[in-house]
Amino acid sequence: MKVVCTSPSFAKYSDDPVLFLEKKGMSLERLPADITEEQFIEAAEGADAAIVAFNQITPYVLDRLPSLKIVCKHGVGVDNIDLHAAKERNVWVTNAPNANKHAVADFVFGLMLSAARQIPAADRETKLGKWPRIFGSDVYGKTLGIVGLGMIGKEVAKRAQGFNMTVLAYDVFPDRAFAADHHIHFTELDQLLKECDFITLHMPLTAETENMIGEKELAAMKETAYLINASRGGIVSECALYDALASGGIAGAALDVYQTEPLKQHPLFELDRFIAVPHIAGYTRDAVQNLGMICVKNIASVLIDKQKPEFVVNGL
Repeated sequence: MKVVCTSPSFAKYSDDPVLFLEKKGMSLERLPADITEEQFIEAAEGADAAIVAFNQITPYVLDRLPSLKIVCKHGVGVDNIDLHAAKERNVWVTNAPNANKHAVADFVFGLMLSAARQIPAADRETKLGKWPRIFGSDVYGKTLGIVGLGMIGKEVAKRAQGFNMTVLAYDVFPDRAFAADHHIHFTELDQLLKECDFITLHMPLTAETENMIGEKELAAMKETAYLINASRGGIVSECALYDALASGGIAGAALDVYQTEPLKQHPLFELDRFIAVPHIAGYTRDAVQNLGMICVKNIASVLIDKQKPEFVVNGL
């Protein structure tokens, strides 16, 4: 049985996921992360399973690969996979929602602290031989707004308790039991935007969430507030964010994700109060190992055990 993989981080720090496949009688073929649609179709011919990063799995791709039985996202967001088309063709689609939640939540707080205390700017200036007196903003005791209180949003909320933060949350499917246990207050999005000192986004990219944070929403934020996005790039209008930062409408922003990736240049990069990182929030050794093992175990469930895999996202 043939498995193809386009994720460059799959089994990066341990051979365990690869050895697992081999012991199950499966062969792995690694493909470039930036592979084109036609190149992927050609390379994946006869494949039973695919582990993917960001390459598009479209109806056309699925039709050209009739042997494909399962597509595993080596991560959480599945906006690059046509879930409806896969379901119509009886192809399982899975992700790994628990594997990197701790890594991402830790990283979000790293971005919050970096933005508030201007740590990247201080690093640059110091290395240039300067000794700047940079005054930042406090994080401790401030109000944090979490847009999307799912698995990662909940981990961010837990960490906020250590900073004695007041936590507001917006979610279309509110987990009120969790909120009560962790002293989180649910509110509408417009109220959250107005009241919070830090706002972090943890939503999937869908037709409903695309450009969810645009000109109107950014204008509602405090001038002293910071926006963090380590979920999906399309949720934030980058043009509106540029205008808000350039005009002083908000104090700062940090993005790990973008509307186009990889992003080589952008007007946002010219702004001192903007921190850019290259979609690495989930990249820790432990998280990558967990991601890989979840993927290969799901593949074995379908191809070997003929059972339903874990974390199915397309309703099969």
